[in-house]
Amino acid sequence: MITRFSVAPLWQMTRQLAAVAAGRTAPDLVITGARVLSTYTERTLAEREVWLSGGRIAAVKPAGKARQIGLATTFYDVGGGLLAPGLVDPHVHIESSMMTACAYAEAALLNGTTTLFCDSHEIGNVCDTAGIEWMLEDARQAPLNIFLTVPSTVPATNSTLETAGGDLTPAKVGALFERWPEAVALGEKMDFISVCLGDDRSHGLIAEALKRGRPVCGHIYGREFVAAYAASGVTDTHEAIDRGIADDFLEAGLWVFLRGGNPTTPWHSLPLAIKAITELGANPKRVCVCTDDRDADDLFLFGLDWVTRQAVAAGVKPETAWSMGSLHGATRYGFDGEFGALGHSRRADLILLNDSLEVQNTWYGGQLMVEHRQPTPRLAEQVAKHRYRYPAEAYRTVRIADNLQLVPTLPVAPVTANVIRVALPGILTFHERIALPPAASWADHFQKHNLCFVSVVERHGRSQRVGLGLLQDFNLKRGAVASSVGHDAHNVILAGTNERDMRVALEAIKAKQGGVVVVEEGQVVAMIELPVAGLLSDKPARDVQRETIALKRAWEALNCALPYMGFNLIPLSVIPELRITDRGLVHVTSLKVIPLFE
Repeated sequence: MITRFSVAPLWQMTRQLAAVAAGRTAPDLVITGARVLSTYTERTLAEREVWLSGGRIAAVKPAGKARQIGLATTFYDVGGGLLAPGLVDPHVHIESSMMTACAYAEAALLNGTTTLFCDSHEIGNVCDTAGIEWMLEDARQAPLNIFLTVPSTVPATNSTLETAGGDLTPAKVGALFERWPEAVALGEKMDFISVCLGDDRSHGLIAEALKRGRPVCGHIYGREFVAAYAASGVTDTHEAIDRGIADDFLEAGLWVFLRGGNPTTPWHSLPLAIKAITELGANPKRVCVCTDDRDADDLFLFGLDWVTRQAVAAGVKPETAWSMGSLHGATRYGFDGEFGALGHSRRADLILLNDSLEVQNTWYGGQLMVEHRQPTPRLAEQVAKHRYRYPAEAYRTVRIADNLQLVPTLPVAPVTANVIRVALPGILTFHERIALPPAASWADHFQKHNLCFVSVVERHGRSQRVGLGLLQDFNLKRGAVASSVGHDAHNVILAGTNERDMRVALEAIKAKQGGVVVVEEGQVVAMIELPVAGLLSDKPARDVQRETIALKRAWEALNCALPYMGFNLIPLSVIPELRITDRGLVHVTSLKVIPLFE
């Protein structure tokens, strides 16, 4: 089995690496006939070869040097191709792919990503510390360098605003830092308003990282919050949505992770935010690119290599863009001596690119895992035979009572409804107040105001509450959709035009212990089954991808204005303006629950 821990620590290898670099000992492998993309100097060096030993880079030499001095080794000639360091994703949520870490590795390596820093707050919100440790055990089995940024906002808000399955206190976070060497930073501090207001718990969590010398990751919207947030010890963010706030972040001393993703989703803010570099002249030395969230389909199509190419398309030099995708992320977390460059003694995580920066081959720890854009037998064996098996309790996390009310009662007197309005790209929601006179049915209101029902069902077996609301401009005209991945407490979120279809969707999620589902006329027409914590499939990557494609097609057939991953954000009660949780409608800036009808 190949894991990052199978490569000997550097202090044990220095003598061997020095002997190989000096030509006294033969390398394990020589990759020759290459151009080398240097992230240290941001130049492309012609006619080079890379000597590998013990899973590390012993030296970068002129092409032909090993044969010239007669070293008996294995050669791999790349025929003038471009060799670059493996990509380093500084901010990602594996759970968003709906795959286990072992399955995730296949797609990541196909896209040239060999190292990632993962925030597992999704499974933490469902299963507390145990869930995070399951994910870490899963990550240890994966052929990928996976580090943890310890979840910092579980639950995302206090218990008066939502019900979560987990509660990560400062003491629990501190214990994770002490027990797990992979825990290298504090994950995104999502409750940025609470941080800026000086909330004791929020700052207690930050303190657990700072007193250990660990960096604190961020998540923030609104230029008015930048100064207080940065002063609280946060040193990065991936939520730069335009050039102005990106520039503010950089001047405040924050690393900026430019997030790129499928342009039809909320995860593609790079084109506007990168203008802080291309138009405002900011230096990219503290700028990285990241993926953040990818579903099982988009992970294959829009990997970190694609994001890096988006930076090039926006006007950044290719060598600089690749550095933003590799060395910069490693540097942010203090791992630039291990990853992100083809320097001597660094890990032998290498990528063969064509001139369009498209990945052809991937070596992980000196082992060829992807060749000619296809998984090698070594990678196929690794992800098939060495997959982590989640414990039985991970498959018992959806606990929902029967016969819950899923839609609000039709008002018989004039009321003003507090309504959630959605709009692309879908991260922000808006608070609308709509006058509703007496009507014969909900259909009258739906047609006039482009409304549908939206509900959040507590699924951790704690309260059995249901938050009832109305959604505007979602464009759902028939059927229902539902998901057990309602961020961030990961209760079940449903939207529909009638209670019958919503109930069918909810029952399907109960039966499969999690999933994302589309229902029409009382029948499930598409579903991704997510039995592991209601978040993850236990199937191979390509199977999850196929289910995701089918679900997207059914979702689009209902004309939903937001893609399903944007829909999953509607309960996220730390992003303005109006959200819904199992407690009801949450007005985010005031941190108060407000009534549906006034």
